[in-house]
Amino acid sequence: MSQVENALALKNGALIAFPTETVYGLGADASNEKAVARIYEVKGRPQDHPLILHIASMNDINYWAEDISDYAIALARSFWPGPMTLIFSRSDAAKDFVTGGQETVGLRVPDHTLALGLLQECKKIGVHAIAAPSANRFGHVSPTTADAVQEEIGAYLARQDLILDGGPAQVGLESTIIDCTGDAPKILRPGAITQAMIEEATGLKVSEINDSQIRVSGSLEKHYAPNAKVILDVQASEGQGFIAPADVATPTGAIRLASPANTDEYARVLYSALRDGDAQGLETIAIIQPSGDGLAIAIRDRLMRASKGR
Repeated sequence: MSQVENALALKNGALIAFPTETVYGLGADASNEKAVARIYEVKGRPQDHPLILHIASMNDINYWAEDISDYAIALARSFWPGPMTLIFSRSDAAKDFVTGGQETVGLRVPDHTLALGLLQECKKIGVHAIAAPSANRFGHVSPTTADAVQEEIGAYLARQDLILDGGPAQVGLESTIIDCTGDAPKILRPGAITQAMIEEATGLKVSEINDSQIRVSGSLEKHYAPNAKVILDVQASEGQGFIAPADVATPTGAIRLASPANTDEYARVLYSALRDGDAQGLETIAIIQPSGDGLAIAIRDRLMRASKGR
């Protein structure tokens, strides 16, 4: 199908799983309450958990949001399209069924040719945003390929729903979420857009204390978890899966799932490695976490939640 046909299907109520640079999303017309309700049904997602709205460009912020600060504009100019979600006070267009009943809305411009093409065609026919969480069952590992989407939720999709294949996700972790409702930016979920990058773009200090009451995706204690039990910063025993930086040797009898050479590669391969462990029926996956700041913080955040189970 062409992107024009994909956009029309979305407007007519279909769900579309589509690639972004972070992970694959499961999208619906953000103004279609019935279609959005199907996202929650397919994912098994709590109704008070808000959805991120994907927009075609920063010019669309005003449709969905109010009280837009100068620093939020600076962030959008610096990092969109890209792996960053900004939280604003919502406009009347952003209804409870996408905000989880909150007075805020999360917006993002994804950095993927296929996703942007779909968003631009949608805009032409009056679909102002695609509401899209990750295309997996709630609490499970996010999919980074179209095949992973099919494995996760294919059985829950209807005949009219679509899965678009845009290749493997290039970042591999969900977007940084930044609260832009206060006097200075506040990170609610770490990602590839780091604290240092935010501070350089805005000239403002990012709050070290996350006292925000705003609910956002991926903020629960248990999340991003495979079927296997995840244990952190211990050597794997015989028969256990093992994920560690390339310079860490594989323990005798352990099953190596990934050997990333750097932090960027670690993020890119992490979720597919966890899925591989499940595909092999492993009961436990031992993981040596990356050290340092930046993207490593986001990786450790996901792994801490994965280690708590579902």
